[in-house]
Parts: sequence; C-alpha cells; structure tokens
Amino acid sequence: MLNSNLPESELLKALLEPLLEDFNYWFDRSAKLLETEEIPFLSGEDQSDLLARVKQAQQEVGAAKALFQATGGQVGIETAALMPWHRLLAECWQVSARFRSLQLAPPGK
Repeated sequence: MLNSNLPESELLKALLEPLLEDFNYWFDRSAKLLETEEIPFLSGEDQSDLLARVKQAQQEVGAAKALFQATGGQVGIETAALMPWHRLLAECWQVSARFRSLQLAPPGK
C-alpha cells in the first residue's frame, strides 16, 4: 500500500517507475513470441503488423523512461499516452493466451 503522505514526486516515482518496467517486460515477452513463433490464427501480415506496433511501443516506453530518469522523476505521463500501450498489451495477451491454448489442445481439436 502506498503512503498517501508521500511528496508528489515520490508518489509519482513509486507509481510510474514500476509501471514503465511492467510495460517493458510485457512488450519484450510479446516481441519474443511474435519473432520466434508462427501464430497460426494470424496472417503473416497481421503478425508483422502486431510486432511492428509492439516495437514502436517499446521505443515509446523507453523514451518515456529515459525522460523520467533524466528529470529525476519530476515528469509524469498523460493517461492518454498510457492507454494505447495498455490496449496493445491487452491485444498481445489475448494472442498469447490463444496461442498457448492451441499448443495445449489435443491434436485434431
């Protein structure tokens, strides 16, 4: 639980730093899946498009993290900037879950 008495910059750091790390982690996992596996329910074009969007998001998150660190945690990120990343991760999670379920399904199903 976060201490509500933290100064604003400390609260921002306590929330934003782990959030950016989470985005980095999940985008990295998504990129690895899309680069190393053929996803049977995605066309090659759709898989390439999703990978390109993940790589773009990785660059955006990296830039946001660098700016955050360069300012000593004094800048935040608008929710409007975070929401596309969140939606993209949700899309990646759906693809991953469906892909994993296909791998676990008995042959012929």
